[in-house]
Amino acid sequence: MFDSLTSKFGDIFDRLRKHGALSASDVSDAMREIRVALLEADVALPIVKEFIEKVNQAAIGQDVTKSVTPGQMVIKIVNDQLIEMLGSENAEINLAAVAPVPILMVGLQGSGKTTTTGKLALRLKNREKKKVMVAGLDVARPAAQEQLAQLALQADVVCLKSVFGEQPVGIAKRAMETGRKEGFDVVILDTAGRLAIDQDLMAEVAEIRNIVVPAETLLVADAMGGQDAVNVAREFKERIGITGIVLSRVDGDSRGGAALSMRAVTGCPIKFMGVGEKLNALEAFQADRIANRILGMGDIVGLVEKAEETLDQANAEKIAKRALKGQFTLEDLQQQLGQIKNMGDIGGLMGMLPGVGKMKKQIAEANIDDRAIVRQEAIILSMTIQERRNPKVLNAKRRKRIAAGSGTSVQDVNRLLKQFQQMSKMMKKMGKSGMKGMMPGMNSDMMGAMMPPSGMKF
Repeated sequence: MFDSLTSKFGDIFDRLRKHGALSASDVSDAMREIRVALLEADVALPIVKEFIEKVNQAAIGQDVTKSVTPGQMVIKIVNDQLIEMLGSENAEINLAAVAPVPILMVGLQGSGKTTTTGKLALRLKNREKKKVMVAGLDVARPAAQEQLAQLALQADVVCLKSVFGEQPVGIAKRAMETGRKEGFDVVILDTAGRLAIDQDLMAEVAEIRNIVVPAETLLVADAMGGQDAVNVAREFKERIGITGIVLSRVDGDSRGGAALSMRAVTGCPIKFMGVGEKLNALEAFQADRIANRILGMGDIVGLVEKAEETLDQANAEKIAKRALKGQFTLEDLQQQLGQIKNMGDIGGLMGMLPGVGKMKKQIAEANIDDRAIVRQEAIILSMTIQERRNPKVLNAKRRKRIAAGSGTSVQDVNRLLKQFQQMSKMMKKMGKSGMKGMMPGMNSDMMGAMMPPSGMKF
């Protein structure tokens, strides 16, 4: 998400940094380019006008042209205004209500509402340690309730059993009664959607809202919907009274204008964003981190948090100790690849690293993506235990067998083994002399070894 903005802002700010001093016309030209970048990213025109006006006022007020580091000052001003536009408040989910706390999920059909319900249930169970029940109120879409039941099974939360012929209002009442009787902390109600906003949809949602009196009414909006998503948000805000927004399919949208516009148009905070298909791919929306990503500064804190959630620390420490002693094996590499895969979409993870926006061409050429990691795992799993623990036995005949077994080429197997050797060598050197001793002798091949094996063509 925000790829186009990150790229264009990066170019604009690079030019500003090259100037020792900035003239008023330099600042004016930069503002014009930022305006075009925001419009091309599908940010609503009124929001763009307001943003540029505020940045201009702040720039004039701080006399950027006389600053010691004028380029950095402009970046700081843009960063501050982005945070304000996205919502500077820490928008946590509101669970301050009498249990079971009702959460109402609303939105159009196809926005990812049911999947988001499953993701939110898992998050509340794992992070907040809540006893969660989900209830499917969508009786119009075929298999909607069955889909929610399957997601609940994966998340290990309870799903209210469906009763044939029961209508949404009745399901909502039964869900709340069951929640009270069986001691649930949270009940998440997945309402029906439509292909477009209509009177019947709004009337149904309003009736359910009046009955359950939700602590949160979350609008699930497709980040790829552009201005249509913004209009949907406005309608739901005016007619239902949403308390927050969840952006789905954030990983599929490179522009991000919907996110920038929705917060400003509705005045409601964006609380979460769906960043992948997996059930754990739901992130809290924090404006300062998102602003940093847009400006190419990455999100190291978010990356560390994601690693802490998914990585097996004890196992990672064991592998690290063996690696530093020169005992790193292909089995260890396989475990590392699995842990990287569990952390989520590779593109999203790399977007959290500072400066990666400027390396898009190199990353594209390296062909680093989720499919590459799956293939790399397949190569290792096609080896015998002996081969994984002692790669020196891998002669040409064995490599040919492994390539056939993993559905790859001998060149792919060779490439993986070469990078494994580079990683082993680098780690052993770190163990002997520490990071300082390793740095003078580090070459480009070793630098490449710090990343997951790549380069496979598909």
